[in-house]
Amino acid sequence: MWGTMSTNIASYNSRVPEMFTAWLSCWRRISCVACIAILAAAASAADWSEQERLLSQKIAATTGPAAVSLEVVNRSSLSKTDAASIQGSLRTQLAALGLRFVKPEQSSAVVDVSLSENLASYVLVAQIRQGQNEPAVVMVSVPRSEPLNTVYEPAVMLLRKIQLWSQDEPILDVGVVDTSPPHIVVLEPNRIVLYSLQAARWQQEQAFMIPHTRWWPRDLRGRVLIRKDHLFDAYLPGTTCSSTGSSPLAVSCRESDDPWPIGTEPVTLKGFFSPTRNFFTGIVVPGVGRSGTVATFYTAAPIPRDRYTLWLFAGVDGRVHEIDDANEQLLTTNWGSDIAGVRTSCSSGFQILATSNSDGVSSDTVRAYEFPNRDPIPVSQPLEFSGSITSLWPESGGASAVAVSHNPRTGKYEAFRLAITCGQ
Repeated sequence: MWGTMSTNIASYNSRVPEMFTAWLSCWRRISCVACIAILAAAASAADWSEQERLLSQKIAATTGPAAVSLEVVNRSSLSKTDAASIQGSLRTQLAALGLRFVKPEQSSAVVDVSLSENLASYVLVAQIRQGQNEPAVVMVSVPRSEPLNTVYEPAVMLLRKIQLWSQDEPILDVGVVDTSPPHIVVLEPNRIVLYSLQAARWQQEQAFMIPHTRWWPRDLRGRVLIRKDHLFDAYLPGTTCSSTGSSPLAVSCRESDDPWPIGTEPVTLKGFFSPTRNFFTGIVVPGVGRSGTVATFYTAAPIPRDRYTLWLFAGVDGRVHEIDDANEQLLTTNWGSDIAGVRTSCSSGFQILATSNSDGVSSDTVRAYEFPNRDPIPVSQPLEFSGSITSLWPESGGASAVAVSHNPRTGKYEAFRLAITCGQ
């Protein structure tokens, strides 16, 4: 198989001498020392009775005294006991207003209630579907007994960057193959280059040109994914390349508008990338949210929950769109256009890496965040780069990400693996 391929090809001096040896040693030492604690909000102290009554009246005013199916989903930090209590109270009050509860296939209206939250309040949202009519949405909010940021105790996680590669030519992405010896796949605008580490020196094993008949977009983007059944896939606007899995490698490229993988295993989407621009069109498979499509975006990342997935989309409009299967809201952040989700053994087990909103003068940074509810909480210090970040993608394994930056002082493009160490 590929891992035992011959390396009888002309040797090159490493562009970053002994870089990978240091990286490999460092990467193997990364471990979670301790994880942060997320304290539950004091929900029981909130007064729900009036808002439960008000929501029940709004639902009944929409459905009338009908046979309905009711489902309540908890998407907040409320405990299961509190959520069950709210559901029971809603059923009691709706029944008093003349509604009868039946199975969905026997109902004239389907009522889906979600329990959500923000920094100031808990929010109850009811979506009501009747026949072929457009769904109706009613909602109420319950103020918190104390602000959320007083009960969440973020510990500092260490976000570190480990240099993988550096060169004068533009880098779109780098894929790391943790074999013996280690290999990296460097995606450039017009070729894919495979390197292996031999005696602390990089050797170029093979290089593959990327044929394409279309002009590349001005701000070209691309992605490399390391695969299990073959070495890699590479995605560029309107073009897809795939390698074989045995030595010597062969790579085939074709014009393709197939969707690109988005997210981190096992939570992924596929998004259609514009062949003439530098962003995703907003059509994703499977769909997200009520409409199934989202606004055009640069990058996206999932936040897995117990019963659903919250998706973040860094929109072309400069805003972060937060979407699940029932709700969409806009986050107020100073993030840039690149975000990535990583799985770790720290805290909730999933963090979001987000670039800073570059002003074109200061160097870009990346910071780690967690979402105990629907608002980001920083859990690391900003990690500074020597210049502007041109790409940020999660690695195929999901435990780390690769960032590429352009250093204006040296003129080089530099690729780094970003990894999180748990706080103490």
